[in-house]
Amino acid sequence: MSDPAAPKTILLVTGLSGAGKSTVLNQLEDLGWETIDNLPIRLVGQLLKLPSGDAPLALGFDSRTRGFTPEELIQQVKKLHSKRGDDISTLFLDCQGWELERRFSETRRPHPLAQDRPAADGIAQERSIMAPLRRWADMVIDTSKLSVSDLKAQVRERFDTGHARGTTITVTSFGFSRGVPHNADLIFDLRFLRNPHWVDDLRPLTGLDDAVCDYVRADSDFDSAFAKIRDLVLFLLPRYQAEAKAYVNIGFGCTGGRHRSVCFAATFAEMLREEGYSPNIEHRDLGSRPVDSLENLRNGPGMSRTAQKKGTAE
Repeated sequence: MSDPAAPKTILLVTGLSGAGKSTVLNQLEDLGWETIDNLPIRLVGQLLKLPSGDAPLALGFDSRTRGFTPEELIQQVKKLHSKRGDDISTLFLDCQGWELERRFSETRRPHPLAQDRPAADGIAQERSIMAPLRRWADMVIDTSKLSVSDLKAQVRERFDTGHARGTTITVTSFGFSRGVPHNADLIFDLRFLRNPHWVDDLRPLTGLDDAVCDYVRADSDFDSAFAKIRDLVLFLLPRYQAEAKAYVNIGFGCTGGRHRSVCFAATFAEMLREEGYSPNIEHRDLGSRPVDSLENLRNGPGMSRTAQKKGTAE
């Protein structure tokens, strides 16, 4: 437990309503900051006396915050800095009036200072109230022409302290006959590979058994398919991480979810570990029983000689 009296790194996030404060605070939280929004001004001093971890603290304020006036906030920050030595900085989020009007119109949410008046009136009034804080702020971001993704990128660039949790990668095997995973970001259909289900000695086994995986890997298309999927995923993962995507779920499906997809997913997860990632692996349908009726009947006794030779459907 850290010393309550120890100086803290504090970022005050404020600005015009609708300019992106919630987006900034959410991104800071993903980067490992402790975040609190709209804490009454009179409680800030008490908050800083409480024990906390090593994570920096971000406090959100705007015209809706109870007891908020820019002048009082500025004086309180100066007082805290002189008494405690806290490293306190202020980020002000600005935005042009025309863009704020558009945002409030799209969300159908009234401006907090214009409950029964046009949004433009509330925006102008708030801009006047917040002017001293904008002049005093250490950093100003104008979000008028920034997308949500652009704003998040700026926050990551300025405030990433190394506490970010990173992207959680999950590799899942499944059977199409039992439905597609609802949370999959990438899905690869492996039903083109030859099917161990139609080999009597392999049917009761699973893709975790060497005999089954050797059979699947011996398919002439396995290596080229694996290489193409590997290259695509390794291309995408750093870009997902750069966008601070919290979860990436990669699904590999076959018909029943017991043989081909299990082998491929296990092999793929091992490749990711060798590349420096730490994927979770789930075999959703591994415990299901083999059922002929769930498999493509063309993989069974009625398939053509070409398919019989290959061991999979045409």
